[in-house]
Amino acid sequence: QVQLVESGGGLVQAGGSLRVSCAASGRTFRRYAMGWFRQAPGKEREFVAAISWSGSTNYADSVKGRFTISRNNAKNTVYLQMNSLKPEDTAVYYCAADLHGLGPASDGDYWGQGTQVTVSS
Repeated sequence: QVQLVESGGGLVQAGGSLRVSCAASGRTFRRYAMGWFRQAPGKEREFVAAISWSGSTNYADSVKGRFTISRNNAKNTVYLQMNSLKPEDTAVYYCAADLHGLGPASDGDYWGQGTQVTVSS
C-alpha cells in the first residue's frame, strides 16, 4: 500500500514558476514509477509527466521544456518543477504511483488527493 500526499500548489502569475511535491509512504517507494496528472475544470484528467524507478522521464508535449519531474528516493518524494507557467496550466495536479510504469495511456495504482495550481493571466 502506498499513500501519496501532494503539496506546493498555489496561485502564480503567467510566466512564473512553482514546484509541487508528492510525499509517499512505504519502504518500497524506489520500486515505483511516479507521475503527475492534471485535471482542469470541465476537462478530462491528462498525463503531465512521469519518472521511472531508474530515473527515465517522460513528458506530455504541452509541458516539454517547461516542466521537470524528479525524485528523491531517500526522502520518498517526487517533484514537479513548473516554469514559464501559462493560464492553461491551471488545474488540480495529482500524483500517481505504479509498479509497472506511467504514461499517457496508463493509469496509476495509487493516487494522491490533488493540489490546486492556478495561473493568472
